[in-house]
Amino acid sequence: MRRKRQQLTEEESIAILQKATAGTLALLGDDDYPYAVPISYVYHDGKLYFHSALTGHKVDAIRKCDRASFCVIDQDAVQPQKYTTFYRSVIAFGRIHIIEDAQEKLDTARMLGNRYNPNQEEALQKEIENGLSRMLMIRFDIEHLTGKEAIELVKRNE
Repeated sequence: MRRKRQQLTEEESIAILQKATAGTLALLGDDDYPYAVPISYVYHDGKLYFHSALTGHKVDAIRKCDRASFCVIDQDAVQPQKYTTFYRSVIAFGRIHIIEDAQEKLDTARMLGNRYNPNQEEALQKEIENGLSRMLMIRFDIEHLTGKEAIELVKRNE
C-alpha cells in the first residue's frame, strides 16, 4: 500500500469483515472481463463464506478461475465542502472454491443462517431441509487483506 499511514491493522480489517453484512465479490468473468457482484457473507476463522444458486455467471467464473477479491466498505461519509469522503474499507485477496464436502456445506449454511437470522434454529433447520439441495456453498480462503481509511480519520484518531 502506497499510503502506509492510512493502512488499517489486520485486527481492524478483520473487525470490519466481522461487522459488515455485504460486500462486492470480484471474479474473472466471461471473456476475461472483470465481474463484480454484491453478495452477503459470513467471516469465520480467516475465511469468507457465501451461498449461491447452482448455476449462473458467478458459478461459471468461480469454476474457471479460483483467484478472487472481496471488498467491504465500512464507512462512506461524503464531505461535500471538503470535496472528499471519510471512508474505511477492506479488500481481501485469495482463492475461492465451491464446497463439495456435505458436512462443510451444511456447516456453512448454518453459519450463514445464524448470521442473518440468529436464534431461529427450528426455522433454519426447515430452510436447510427445503433449500440446501438447490444451493451451492462457497468458501473464500483469504491469503491477504488490506484495509485503509481516509487521512482525515487517521488525523482525528492521532
